[in-house]
Amino acid sequence: MSEHNNDHHDDHHDDDVGYHATVKGYVIGFILSVILTAIPFALVMTKGIESSSTMALVLLGFAAVQIVVHMVYFLHMNSKVEGGWSMLALIFTVAIVVIMLAGSVWVMFHLNSNMMPVHDLRNMP
Repeated sequence: MSEHNNDHHDDHHDDDVGYHATVKGYVIGFILSVILTAIPFALVMTKGIESSSTMALVLLGFAAVQIVVHMVYFLHMNSKVEGGWSMLALIFTVAIVVIMLAGSVWVMFHLNSNMMPVHDLRNMP
């Protein structure tokens, strides 16, 4: 008869705080993704919003919501995964991208007004 070693512990823990994917979660994510794609597509095709700047803001809003849906339902990002480090890395990345984009837009917007004036040489005597 062989004795079983009761001191042996399995490395897998059932009380892991990470996200466990389910088919229901994937289906919810897929349905939300389809809806968040179909609504902006319908708005663009039917010209549902007259103003192009308002349309751009609405489309950007739907895109941002869809990014969050993908991150939560397909990439399983939450504050518990990897002890919160993946969420912290994501927040840091978003902050750096926003700073870079805002700075680039600011420079391009003010570039014209900060350039040296161009003189019209045709009026010179």
